[in-house]
Amino acid sequence: MNPPQNKKPSSTSRRGFLKDSMVLSAASTVGGLALSRSAHAAGSDVLRIGLIGCGGRGCGAANNIMAVYPGARLVAMADLFEDRLEAGLKSLSSTYPDQVDVAHENRFDGFDGYERLLETDIDVVLIAAASHFHPEMTRAAVEAGKHVFTEKPHGIDVPGAKRLLEACDLAKEKNLAMVSGLCWRYSPHVREAIQHVHNGMIGEVVAIQENYLSQPYVKRPRQPEWSELEYQFRNWYHFNWLSGDQTSQQLIHSLDKASWVLGDVPPLKAWGLGGRQVCTSDDYGDQFDSHAIVYEYETGQKVFAFCHDRPDCYSATSDIVYGTKGRLFMPRWNETSITDLKGNELWKYKGENVSMVENEQRALVESILSGNPINNRSYMFTSTMLGILGQMACYTGQEVTWEMALGSTLDFRLKEYKWDAEAPIAPRPDGTYPTAMPGITKFS
Repeated sequence: MNPPQNKKPSSTSRRGFLKDSMVLSAASTVGGLALSRSAHAAGSDVLRIGLIGCGGRGCGAANNIMAVYPGARLVAMADLFEDRLEAGLKSLSSTYPDQVDVAHENRFDGFDGYERLLETDIDVVLIAAASHFHPEMTRAAVEAGKHVFTEKPHGIDVPGAKRLLEACDLAKEKNLAMVSGLCWRYSPHVREAIQHVHNGMIGEVVAIQENYLSQPYVKRPRQPEWSELEYQFRNWYHFNWLSGDQTSQQLIHSLDKASWVLGDVPPLKAWGLGGRQVCTSDDYGDQFDSHAIVYEYETGQKVFAFCHDRPDCYSATSDIVYGTKGRLFMPRWNETSITDLKGNELWKYKGENVSMVENEQRALVESILSGNPINNRSYMFTSTMLGILGQMACYTGQEVTWEMALGSTLDFRLKEYKWDAEAPIAPRPDGTYPTAMPGITKFS
């Protein structure tokens, strides 16, 4: 992606941005939001951005918002680790030299870095730190009066998901934007396809198959100067208490699309299979390497969801919606189509491959500038809970109802956050970590 031509923001650039957003909206309403055609916020064209979490997704979100709006200025950054912050800053500065101006006093590391960032004069905060922190950081950002983009998942345990829901409600009260990183809601081809399903093109939905088959996340070798806690935070994707495992990290995107098709109504229950067969060494933490889950709904509809993150295995991300009259198949944007039961094509997406991660930032910015901030509360909680519910079912080996899941008291927060604190999970003598055992691990 080529960076935009940077220019001094002006009232013209703001009006131009809003006009461009209207054109995009006419072509494809994104994320369920009809972009405003009349409201116009007063004040400066500049949106001062703070970034919490300076890894790949955090820097990606910062890239996205600066790409879609030249008036975006990245002025503050926070990360647990100074080296990660500085690496992210170097990358972003090289791509958007006229939009990145993070003074040394606005660079914050450590566990309290996000709190210090929220004390700065920023308008919008992008949250993409370890998922363990998403509920607390989101709530703190809203309390500080900031518009928020927060990455998925919106909690990795039920108490956290409920705290995130409260933060959404508070954002609504304070007229602040709350945009979710469940980015497929902002994908034109997915939106158009699901609209056809809702309009009855495939008849009544009977079942949905969701596939998220991928490769393992990056593994960072242990360094002698790291404590056990630092090692786990630097490899947080591989530890359940920090990431929520793959049902919350990756499969959540697929579950979110299935939930969208079904009207965001929660299931009655779920059961599943999962375990570790390939990724068993110590550098894979304590997570499963595969999950297969069945979600059962009151209507009799079922969602069959599969994920793995095994190396050198088949990879695919696809959604298949089965109806009484046809089928929707979404493997990628230019192959998204609907057929009848005999395989005859009824519809195929003909639009452009519009970036959904830029779309979500475009919608965030436009909603702020127009004075009508978005709040994605309506699906953030349900989709987050689907990931948590699936993990509960696979870890315990039991059928878990939605109501049971809502009553879970398992809370991954630490009593205190400091680098010499004891990690909640410790390696065994051989260096590997204990993991959940279906049929033995109990629901809590």
